[in-house]
Amino acid sequence: MEFAVSRTGTTLVTLHGGSDTTARDEATTTLADTFETLAAEETITDWEVGDADVYEHPTGPFDPYTIALEFAVTVTVEAADAEDAAEVGASAIDEALADADVDSVSYTSSPTTSAA
Repeated sequence: MEFAVSRTGTTLVTLHGGSDTTARDEATTTLADTFETLAAEETITDWEVGDADVYEHPTGPFDPYTIALEFAVTVTVEAADAEDAAEVGASAIDEALADADVDSVSYTSSPTTSAA
C-alpha cells in the first residue's frame, strides 16, 4: 500500500547577509531551492518552508548570520501498514535531507502517515 509520510522540523542556514531581513529572505530562498530540486528529482513529494528567525547574529562586520528555518517535507513510500510506512518514510526523509546537505536538522514532530 502507498503512504504519504510527513515530518516537520527546523534547520540552520549560515550565510552572509546585509541585514536581518536580507539574511532571512536569502536563507528561505536557499532552502526552498533545495526542496524544489528534491521535488524535481521526485525524492520528496511535497514541502513547505515556514518561519525564518535569526538564530545567531554576526559578531563582527564580515561574520555570517545563522538563520533558523522551520520546514515540512513529505515523501511517498510503499509499506504493509502505517507503522512500517512511518519508519521507511522517516528514513527516506533523513536520507534526502542528508544527500541535499541540509544540515543541523532537528525534527519537531514524529512522522505522520496517511494513505496516498
